[in-house]
Amino acid sequence: MHKVKIFSGNSNKSLANRLCEQLNLSLGNVDISRHQSGEIHLSYGETLRNCHVFIVQSLSHPVNENLVELLVMIDAAKRASAKTINIVMPYYGYARQERKSAPREPISAKLVADVLTTVGANRLVTVDLHADAIQGFFQIPVDHLTALDLITDYLKRQNIPNPVVVSPDAGRASAAEKLADYLDCPFAIMIKNRPAHNQTEITHIIGEVKGMTPIIIEDLIDTGGTIVNVVEALNKRGANDAYICATHGLFSSNALERLNHPNIREVVVTDTIELDNKYPDKFVVLSMADLLANAIRIISSGGSIDHLLKHNIE
Repeated sequence: MHKVKIFSGNSNKSLANRLCEQLNLSLGNVDISRHQSGEIHLSYGETLRNCHVFIVQSLSHPVNENLVELLVMIDAAKRASAKTINIVMPYYGYARQERKSAPREPISAKLVADVLTTVGANRLVTVDLHADAIQGFFQIPVDHLTALDLITDYLKRQNIPNPVVVSPDAGRASAAEKLADYLDCPFAIMIKNRPAHNQTEITHIIGEVKGMTPIIIEDLIDTGGTIVNVVEALNKRGANDAYICATHGLFSSNALERLNHPNIREVVVTDTIELDNKYPDKFVVLSMADLLANAIRIISSGGSIDHLLKHNIE
């Protein structure tokens, strides 16, 4: 580990510091500033020659600023003769654009993969991609971690009465089934359609929810509109107040107000995206620092990432 150096962009310094504490390493010195024109300038304050560099940066808001900042950090590390450049990207932005859903649309998730690889990244470590197929967009190794173990261990400690795990759509059915197996409870699936971007309508619920406590599992929460629609649909069918679980808390627009809903008992997210302390009391933030630190240890010294995970999302 003496050749391992960890640096952080501006997107999630809190997680980077917690990660370094787990590894007994100091966060690397890098000065990041803006020219008057808005252009990014940075300079590493220590030697990188023949070192294994890990750059922590989530592609959260402002996503384009954070992406360009990351690219500049990769380029500077490459030009400073780093031996390997490993990107620790807890949240992979643009992941919801992983395929064309209409004519003449881009596949932006592939574009981001191409740019990261071209600039000089040697490896990507990320958490709960919106679509597993994104791993195939890269020509470099991708370590795809999941927060499912962290979330399920937390839920098990809560002793939730009469739980039912609910997938808000078919895309999260696999994760919902694994969570239900871990908690030894049934699961249900919501069927919805999207009349417009960031709008959803619940049409059917497959599974019994009356008199039960829903645990809604998602990979991310953006505006919160889908979650509230799911909660209200469950409530109309006689379900109790719900627990909301997601890896990535984007919380765009007025999502925090929207999720402070009377039929939501608790919102559980992780720190893949840095949050301030202005969220309601019913919000719980779990840290990914330990899992990411162990992944860095394994990458640096050898071993299998799979040993870190009890549940692999497929």
